[in-house]
Amino acid sequence: MKKIVKSLFVFTSVFIMGACGTGTETNEKTTATSTKSSEKTEVSSGASEQTYTNPAEMKDSYDIIIVGAGGAGMSAAIEAKDAGLNPVIFEKMPVAGGNTLKSSSGMNASETKFQKEDGIKDSNDAFYEETLKGGGGTNDQELLRYFVDHSAEAIDWLDQNGITLDNLTITGGMSEKRTHRPSDGSAIGGYLVDGLLKNVHERNIPVFINTEVTDIKENDGKVNEVTIKVQGEEPKAITGKAIIVTSGGYGASESFIKKYRPDLEGYVTTNQSGSTGDGITMIEKLGGQIVDMDKIQIHPTVQQDEGVLIGEAVRGEGAILVNQEGKRFVNELDTRDKVSAAITALPEKSAYLIFDQGVRDRAKAIDFYEQKGYVVSGESVAELAEKVALPQEALTQTLETWNQAVVSQKDEQFQRTTAMENDLSKAKYYAIKIAPGIHYTMGGVKVNTKTEVLNKENQAITGLYAAGEVTGGLHGDNRIGGNSVAEIIIFGRQAGQQAAKFVSES
Repeated sequence: MKKIVKSLFVFTSVFIMGACGTGTETNEKTTATSTKSSEKTEVSSGASEQTYTNPAEMKDSYDIIIVGAGGAGMSAAIEAKDAGLNPVIFEKMPVAGGNTLKSSSGMNASETKFQKEDGIKDSNDAFYEETLKGGGGTNDQELLRYFVDHSAEAIDWLDQNGITLDNLTITGGMSEKRTHRPSDGSAIGGYLVDGLLKNVHERNIPVFINTEVTDIKENDGKVNEVTIKVQGEEPKAITGKAIIVTSGGYGASESFIKKYRPDLEGYVTTNQSGSTGDGITMIEKLGGQIVDMDKIQIHPTVQQDEGVLIGEAVRGEGAILVNQEGKRFVNELDTRDKVSAAITALPEKSAYLIFDQGVRDRAKAIDFYEQKGYVVSGESVAELAEKVALPQEALTQTLETWNQAVVSQKDEQFQRTTAMENDLSKAKYYAIKIAPGIHYTMGGVKVNTKTEVLNKENQAITGLYAAGEVTGGLHGDNRIGGNSVAEIIIFGRQAGQQAAKFVSES
């Protein structure tokens, strides 16, 4: 495999920036098309060509071992390194990013500087109450309180590290624009992963890909060892003074779905193929407590052929949903569980997102959907209706009724109250056919606000931390769109800080 100097790092935004290297270190280059697995990861992310650490440079011991190179893992690594420690990241897939790469809508946060600049009056309490309501009141309230109270700080931290999320929109279940996106309104996933990887490289944090952690071990009362298997090599033991598991959820695991939610067998999944619950299995083996495993979120707007999520930002910028009769049937910005249920209840179990050029211009993520061939367009409503086989008269009437609701700011049909700033009257007109799909797993290992993994007696397992979708409890029965990215940054940072503190004091 071709080796290149560590300073080479190519971004999705089509410009090249240097990442600091020692001069003697080399990385192996893995592109988005190097393997079938990476192709599957890239299909909906637009992720950049990335560089990684040469396996020959792997050491037998590190201060902190991080399992998984998604947003939570990279955030933890950056914080641990900034605390003066020596972390390493092991990633089983051929590219870093995990499900973070597939993130579309944005990152929720309240009382942020960008909200204030836009004149948006928000509060942590409102964010807390709306998330609790969205989760059916079953959220872990200690985790939720920490989450909302540290959300603005996380936005600032990203900004300080060159990852600016100053474009605001709204997602279902929220009353204010608190979903933060890149400046151009594009999908957050690739931008966030590129930015975090840049920071990881600048700090010379090793990232080993195609490196699966197959076991986590406890020795002398402390979790301090993992067994890894680098592709094509024999298993190897690596020791650390603390272990942080950020390996993601189980939305791509047929066995987990069958065990915990057999009613969802056969649903398409939006998850990258590495989301198979490995971290949960290993932590449960260590005596870790798992919670909410049957709580699996179905996202209402998923392109079915390739399992690509059509981000909530499209509805957040004003799109509506119509059935095969060309009529609205739900409040499009109700919580995901309710919108999904409404679509599933239709005879055809699918629907169309309908939007105009105004939405098309504001939601830049649509660029990718159009490139993939998911978007149908028409110069007029009638032309669009003909192309997607919807009744022209009914669709025209639906849009007229909706536009009147926007003018009056009163949705008589379904009581929608958000994302009604702009009507749908600017040609062209567009449609994307969607149906629900498995999107997010709310269940996982139980942690406290320090991200320490808890055993079945609710005692912390010494030296073991976890963050991101591998954990459970924060979201309750239903996750609010935009909260997963917030979770990985907020609790990923916390895991890095707390593990570093533990190691330094040990």
